[in-house]
This record gives sequence, structure tokens and C-alpha cells, in this order.
Amino acid sequence: MTGSFLIELTVLILAGFLGLEVISKVPTLLHTPLMSGTNAIHGIVLVGAIVVAGIPGQPFWLHVVTLAAVALGTGNVVGGFVVTDRMLQMFRRRKPGPEAEKTE
Repeated sequence: MTGSFLIELTVLILAGFLGLEVISKVPTLLHTPLMSGTNAIHGIVLVGAIVVAGIPGQPFWLHVVTLAAVALGTGNVVGGFVVTDRMLQMFRRRKPGPEAEKTE
């Protein structure tokens, strides 16, 4: 193991603990809007995976990893937009149905 690998591994582990600590402090009311926003921002992973996949002369395993990154990133972005749309539907006014007209 090289020194740079150990440094990168340490940063990864510390970032994981920091992320867990930050997310656990988010109030329940704000969790859905924050997650839908971060899932939409996940499109950066798509761009990165497409750029890496386009570099010529890459080994086959790298193409497999970038394909998985594109598939999972696409699912995450679409899921973020679906959650945001459902969340925004909660704030739309509902049209009164025929039952409401009869009772008035």
C-alpha cells in the first residue's frame, strides 16, 4: 500500500462518518426536499462516468464500472425528480369533486 492510498482511504472513511453525522441531524420535515435535491444533483456522476467511458484504450472492467455508474446515476436522477414532483403535488389545490358541490 502506498502512502497516497492510505490518505485517500482515510479521507473516504472520515467523509462517510461526517456525512452520517450531518444527515442524522436533519429534521424529518426537511429530509425529503434535501434528498430530492441531492438526487437531482447526482447528474454530475453521469457526466463523469460518460467522460471516463469515452477515454480510448480503457480496460474492459472500467467500461463495466462506468456502465454501472451511468445506470445507477440515471436511476438516482430520475428518482430525485419523481420525489420532487410528488412533493410539489402535495401543495397544489385540489379541484372540488361532485360530492363537495352537493353538500353546499
